[in-house]
Amino acid sequence: MSEEGRDNPARRVVDGRFELEARLGGGGMGTVWRATDLVLRRSVAIKEVRPSDPGLAEYDPEAARLLRERVLREARALARVDHPNVVTIHHIVDGGPGTYPWIVMELVTGGSLADRLARGPMNPAEAARVGREVLAALRAAHAAGIEHRDVKPANVLLRPDGRPVLTDFGIAAVREATALTATGSVIGTPDYMAPERVSGKDGGPAADLWSLAMMLYVAVEGHHPLRRGTTLATLAAVLAEDVPPPVQAGPLTDVLSRVLVRDPGARPDARQLDRMLAEAAGQPQRTESPTSFPLQPPAAPPRDTVPVPAAPPAGRRRWTLLVLPTAGVALAGALVWTQLPDTGTHANGAKGSGTTSATASAPGDATGSPTSGSRATTTDLLTPQGIRTAIAAFKKETGRDRYASLTVYPEYVVANLMVKGDDAAYDMYTYRPGQGVRKDIISGHVSGDDKPVTLDGYDWDKVPSLLTEAGRKLKVPDPDTRYLVLILPGNAFGDPAGMSVYLSNDHSQTGYLQTDKKGKTVKLMPYDG
Repeated sequence: MSEEGRDNPARRVVDGRFELEARLGGGGMGTVWRATDLVLRRSVAIKEVRPSDPGLAEYDPEAARLLRERVLREARALARVDHPNVVTIHHIVDGGPGTYPWIVMELVTGGSLADRLARGPMNPAEAARVGREVLAALRAAHAAGIEHRDVKPANVLLRPDGRPVLTDFGIAAVREATALTATGSVIGTPDYMAPERVSGKDGGPAADLWSLAMMLYVAVEGHHPLRRGTTLATLAAVLAEDVPPPVQAGPLTDVLSRVLVRDPGARPDARQLDRMLAEAAGQPQRTESPTSFPLQPPAAPPRDTVPVPAAPPAGRRRWTLLVLPTAGVALAGALVWTQLPDTGTHANGAKGSGTTSATASAPGDATGSPTSGSRATTTDLLTPQGIRTAIAAFKKETGRDRYASLTVYPEYVVANLMVKGDDAAYDMYTYRPGQGVRKDIISGHVSGDDKPVTLDGYDWDKVPSLLTEAGRKLKVPDPDTRYLVLILPGNAFGDPAGMSVYLSNDHSQTGYLQTDKKGKTVKLMPYDG
């Protein structure tokens, strides 16, 4: 930024040319501004990249260097894709090593697809038209050797005429730039990441098509089918659960059912997907190249058709989550996943590992008691004895008793246990019956004002009654997933130490109740649909 901009906050001018006028949005990686190009006298958008921690360059210069390279890669990726559905880059301001660049782009003034969906779902034909144009942008990017890797409603901007424009190529995988993508980091939005990318694999163009289809599912259904109450639960659902058949998708039903399958090789390719979207939108199929893309006028919404459930892909394997994203200072934390064979039964009806040592809740019974005439075959850890067994196993294996987190599922328990003598660092462990305690690869640090706790004073005997209360009061239709989360004192919401019990179903309809350490309910958040 020029000295003029620094001295006069009301008049911030970047590179002596771009005058910042209003903040358009931002997040942990920086801010996007509306600005005026003082040379060409036109409005532009300018992306200011700044790490959330201003001291990053001083204490972690390598992370700062990677951040700068990521920004430059975004600019180069955008510059390589000339397409009407991809945001145009005009200029880059780069002060050299030790600085963070600014990216100057075209200003798209119609808001984002996320803004549009906040007003309500789309009809299937409208969604198919938007999807087809975003697909055209992806095809142009893929042809240039670029995978977007973060397709989601917030990254699709809308022109005043409604044409979608794909933006935010900040985590794009450029074919030649393998150095930045081979570090073990997985960056993206969990809700829209394809299973293969969540598992740590490269994914390829087919993973972008999954993200596009998931975005269209949300657009027509009005909810995300795999979103759960925590990041851990959402990622586990992406890996382990089938996407429920849509009920509002009409002519898009076949598109969503065929793309949202776990085997990338079973998904239609981009050309096939374009034909399917054209049919769903009531549009003629294209004969021109994917970089020539006329805007089609809106068509009348077709009548809904009866949805056809998608058949599960053959040879489906279960993906088991081993670690959560670690708290990062500027770059996203690493995720490490492993693929395990299908064995046993999962609490939500999907298969998973387990041992035959106790009676558990029957599928769909949120109370914690077996349904009459039904007996499950796996240990239920979401019981007083199950929780105590896991805690004792963690103590025996690690010698640690201070927790940064504890999440209890019927089949396994995940804990972040504090490193001895350290008030910030933790290691992650998973306990499974029959397998014992296993240390996961990634460690992390407690974020914000969270204060690690011992589990003294937690009344686990209240868990069955809490599950019963949850089943009665949370109003979640046909719940098939249940879990308990430890609440740390001093968190961002000012909550006291306690625990939360969550219920959700195949349609991501979720409710939870929150208690103190003694199991007394202090907050009730039922599903409000």
